[in-house]
Amino acid sequence: MGERKQYDRTDLLDKAIELFRLRGYNGTSTAELVAELGVNRKSMYAEFGSKQGLFEAALERYDQRHLTAVLAPIEAPDAGADAIREAFASYASASTGWARGRGCLMCNTAVERGAPGPGSGRYVAAYLERIAQAFRHALGNAWRSGEIDPTTDLDQLAAFFTTALIGVAASLRAEAPPDQIRAACSVATSILDLHRPAAKG
Repeated sequence: MGERKQYDRTDLLDKAIELFRLRGYNGTSTAELVAELGVNRKSMYAEFGSKQGLFEAALERYDQRHLTAVLAPIEAPDAGADAIREAFASYASASTGWARGRGCLMCNTAVERGAPGPGSGRYVAAYLERIAQAFRHALGNAWRSGEIDPTTDLDQLAAFFTTALIGVAASLRAEAPPDQIRAACSVATSILDLHRPAAKG
């Protein structure tokens, strides 16, 4: 019989997520991972294969747990214009909270210079697509309920919100002034008002 594991895989991944989130892939050494995870190097490599393997597993865990929570408002079946406002309001609130200086692991990975290659790139691409599709979903609901002018290009608007949200996440990581982040979120959601049916004509 094999030796029983003395650790929980999801616990290791949650610890790795926070270390990678704070320091990035390149800024996190294997020695730091071993110390933070509380396992020896042999166990870490046996479980994940390599530092890159651990990083990709952490990205997958982050997508399933953290992003699902963050994107819940705009991924909900009945999401609409208010859900988009709620999503940005949540990021605005985070400007003085726990996420300040941490940002989003996926966003951090996307902008990290020399970030690891194809495997990680696949997760980042899926992250960008997921956000865009979530906004497109919420905008589609808003369009069908009459909250948005029928001539509005919803794909273009979803692309704008996606880029704006990523910019806000990067600003959180950079510890931008909270007033600046709140202002950016406010301006981003004000675009919805410009696309109300009554705002045209």
